[in-house]
Amino acid sequence: MTDHLDDLRSAAEAMFAGREPHDAVPDPELDTLLWKSLDETGFSLLGVPEEAGGSGGTLADAAAVLEIAAAHLARVPLGETAVLAGWMLAGSGLAVPDGPLAAAAGDLALRRDGESWVAHGWLPDVPWARHCGHAVLLVPATEPRLVLLPLRGTPGVAVHPDTNVAGEPRDTVELTGLTLPAAAVRPAGPGIDQDAWEIRGALLRTVQLAGAAQHVLSATVRHTREREQFGRSLSRFQVVQHQLAVLAGEVSAMQVAARAAVLAYETARATAAVAVGAAKATASASAHTVAAIGHQLHGALGFSEEHRLGAATTRLWAWREEFGNEDVWHERLGAAVATAGPGGLWRLATGRAAEVGP
Repeated sequence: MTDHLDDLRSAAEAMFAGREPHDAVPDPELDTLLWKSLDETGFSLLGVPEEAGGSGGTLADAAAVLEIAAAHLARVPLGETAVLAGWMLAGSGLAVPDGPLAAAAGDLALRRDGESWVAHGWLPDVPWARHCGHAVLLVPATEPRLVLLPLRGTPGVAVHPDTNVAGEPRDTVELTGLTLPAAAVRPAGPGIDQDAWEIRGALLRTVQLAGAAQHVLSATVRHTREREQFGRSLSRFQVVQHQLAVLAGEVSAMQVAARAAVLAYETARATAAVAVGAAKATASASAHTVAAIGHQLHGALGFSEEHRLGAATTRLWAWREEFGNEDVWHERLGAAVATAGPGGLWRLATGRAAEVGP
């Protein structure tokens, strides 16, 4: 398994090398050439079953590629397409359409009109919506529904562009009487509900946080070796070495937490929510420290628009908040322990208590 994932990471590294931005200026545009390469190699739907139109493989395979993509600051909705949209479509018996996909969860007014559905609603902060042909929407309810929304050239759909602090598309999708065929709206598959969406999304952002943190570490080590002060490189100063050690420790903790959470999600679903919640809390908390040390050791240079460090640190700041920051997950984990009764922490960690949910 390790050799397989190492080979996959090497292949992904070769693909993403040279595709990262050269400066810190936010760019909300899709890297179409990179997406074409991902599509041609099957990386765009890695982890989605072949019978649903995906590339097959496991979630661990997809996570390995996602971590490398985040480390290279790739401007593509890889996680949204494969880990979120593809998961919901495959789990609900729907084929995966071509092209990049947006994914969201939110309330939507749906009513039947003969053999069709009519949809009204306002969906904020939908990642990459302006660049996608379709969005997969989970409508939470007593019986959750899945909706496949066409986004381009369809009457009744308007996409209002917006971005997060990293300059990534976080658009608002407005539906005003959108007519959908009956096949585009169906009950969500087993295990696909609001809680599952939150857990899956938190896992995705945890993996991406680990990747972006690795970018900060690599850039900072390189900078402190190359930059000289008082006739010697910055990395020779003890105070800098101490900060680099702290930075490396934080990044390692994020990577270990992310990979452990992926493993728990795939192999021990009774404890998956706990593992993912703890990993997201760890990654979100460490993101602040990683960004702070990276900027401190780069000095004023790291804040300039000509330097690409900001493209990584702004992603850390944005992703740490999405699907719950460390405060949110610490609270959820604490509440789960409290309601589990005597020995609750042990029973929760071993899958003998209720899972952690929003």
